[in-house]
Amino acid sequence: MYIKDAVVLITGANRGIGLEFARAALARGARKVYATARDPQSIPLDGVIKLKLDVTNPEDVARIARDCADVTLLINNAGVARFGSFLARDSEASCAEHFETNFYGPLRLCKAFAPLLAGHGGGAIINVLSLVSWYAPVEFSPYSASKSAAWALTNSVRLELRAQNTQVMALHMGYVDTDMTAKIDAPKTPAEVIVKRTFDGLEAGEEEVLADDMTLTLKRNMNAPRPVYLD
Repeated sequence: MYIKDAVVLITGANRGIGLEFARAALARGARKVYATARDPQSIPLDGVIKLKLDVTNPEDVARIARDCADVTLLINNAGVARFGSFLARDSEASCAEHFETNFYGPLRLCKAFAPLLAGHGGGAIINVLSLVSWYAPVEFSPYSASKSAAWALTNSVRLELRAQNTQVMALHMGYVDTDMTAKIDAPKTPAEVIVKRTFDGLEAGEEEVLADDMTLTLKRNMNAPRPVYLD
């Protein structure tokens, strides 16, 4: 799918990667860009249509689907990330918060927009995931679990929507240089690099984009053959 002349809807478009997706979509010639956030006035970008959307609110999702029925590319970017482990005192509440936004949010949007995309010839969905979709670091355990579930969602929806010609892409990455990671001391990739690689992958027909070196290394090691030890 090509961005030029597409009608794009981006969740969580008020900062970070979501804001960069909106900028890049305009730069690549998208016909229309719906930029959504819980507070649409917080979106600091001209040239987009700013709309209120809380992905945890089913009524918001239904309204957006009604009002934006011309969408051909859905980007599920809105997310939450908190520090914490599974054995922390508040882990149940943390898991619930992460899953409500990072898993049920994209699920609601996929369900709402799948029939609309079919009506436009298929279109595409990009789900913004993470390299922690594949493993669970202690300090990000609830976040990791929610992204792992969203990865499973992405893979299953891809199979389900293949018959209607909808391209479903998973975006995996490590730390991105945004305000969300400002307090993390680790190598980070600029958001514009992540978005460029994502859109390039989409236009090349890819189903998965590994958008930085950290992610490529992890996936390569996951796929490497392991030695077999015999007693």
